[in-house]
Amino acid sequence: MASYLLAHDLGTSGNKATLFTTDGVLVESTVYSYGLNVSAGHRAEQNADDWWRAVCETTRQLIEKAKIVPSDIEAVSFSGHMMGCLCVDRDGVPVRDSLIWADLRSSAEEERIRRQISDEAYYYLTGQRLSASYSAPKLMWLKEHEPETYRKTYKTLNAKDYIILRLTGEFLTDPSDASGVGLMDIKKLQWSDELLEICGLDREKYPDIVPSVSVAGHVTAEAAAQCGLPAGTPVVTGGGDGPCAAVGSGITKEGVANLSLGTSSWISFASRDPIVNDGMISFSLAHIVPGYYMPCGPMQCGGGSMSWAVRELYKDRTDDKNAVYADVNRCAGVSPAGAKGLMFLPYLLGERSPRWNNHAKGAYIGLTFEHTREDMIRAVMEGVGYNLNMILEAFNRSEKRISELIVLGGGARNPAWLQILSDIFGLPLNVPNYLEEAASMGAAITAGVGIRAFADFSVIDKFLQNVSRFEPCGADRAVYREMQARFDECYHALEPIFNKM
Repeated sequence: MASYLLAHDLGTSGNKATLFTTDGVLVESTVYSYGLNVSAGHRAEQNADDWWRAVCETTRQLIEKAKIVPSDIEAVSFSGHMMGCLCVDRDGVPVRDSLIWADLRSSAEEERIRRQISDEAYYYLTGQRLSASYSAPKLMWLKEHEPETYRKTYKTLNAKDYIILRLTGEFLTDPSDASGVGLMDIKKLQWSDELLEICGLDREKYPDIVPSVSVAGHVTAEAAAQCGLPAGTPVVTGGGDGPCAAVGSGITKEGVANLSLGTSSWISFASRDPIVNDGMISFSLAHIVPGYYMPCGPMQCGGGSMSWAVRELYKDRTDDKNAVYADVNRCAGVSPAGAKGLMFLPYLLGERSPRWNNHAKGAYIGLTFEHTREDMIRAVMEGVGYNLNMILEAFNRSEKRISELIVLGGGARNPAWLQILSDIFGLPLNVPNYLEEAASMGAAITAGVGIRAFADFSVIDKFLQNVSRFEPCGADRAVYREMQARFDECYHALEPIFNKM
């Protein structure tokens, strides 16, 4: 009789539930969408009951679609969006809607923190750059502007923490999600008394931090009646979506790194120590793999730049999406390395790593009558590559040399782009069999390790196999080295103008 692991990936737009066998086979997956309330003043909120409804509905759907006996599900675990602030009372009832990661209303609170601790000291203590996107400034804002909300708050939770609470009655979080709160000492994996005092927040309003592989509790009879899982099913804590996706792409030990080519893009790897670097180019999260950290260099608009270029440069095309992307690959092959000197800065949404400049803008530089759509497409692919290469170089300067990358996300379906990136990086790129399931797979493996169905995270080799590989072409390396330097020069030349726009 087969045994199953259930993973829920609570994203910004919906919950993706996925069922795996303990032999590493993906059986079924389903998605339940929910809303996002966005309003003026950089506000973004979600109703936590929508998360619970999504988990219950998708759990029942999976059991029905897979035609399994619910008791064959050995455990459930979670991946969830991070840096939220959901306030709940002693009974676990939300006091108000959750302020999610995209909520940036607390910029004044960010500045209050900065007046008491330098950016560098904060970075070394937490592994993070100080930002209004983290959970702590959000709770500071609520304390200042909604004092009754703060008074009623027993604990503040992230998305997956709330689902654990609904399933088990336990208030807790894990080190990876705690990394995004902005109050955790990254080396001790404990809430920092110094930062709590600086922020003026009460320690008791934060849940205990337990390992990601801990069994948080078991499904209660009340929760079982709503979600369809049997009472007593083990609930394993899980982690934030980024670290879960890292596990699901094979980032479970030192020497392995991944490149995510989604709308936003990032490079991350596993390290025994948090990585700090000059200029605070990257940040470090606690990994869900015990004893490891996940240094990460995120760029704001990697795959998003390609999506924009395809949308705008192919408005004349009425054929299907697959045909358009086939032509995108053709374009990259027609235009030579360096796109005839055309440069693209991929800063359509400002930039995080390596620039950390919200005012940065996208730009084509060097356009002439000679340039074609083929050159414009290739320039975007190369521009994203140059930016990612700067993140790679920062990690290499930290003596964490990356020798190859596993590529995930929608961009991994574009072979021409992968070859360009391999040439720019001078590294091999590996493409696995699952491109969009990394976070769910990471949560499922965490569930298996948590109930000791798996000895450790090396079981990823049973779930994940590489199906293609791209090797760098030496002939284009000299061109890209020259263009890489020009890319940096272009940004710095335009930076004063961006800051005025």
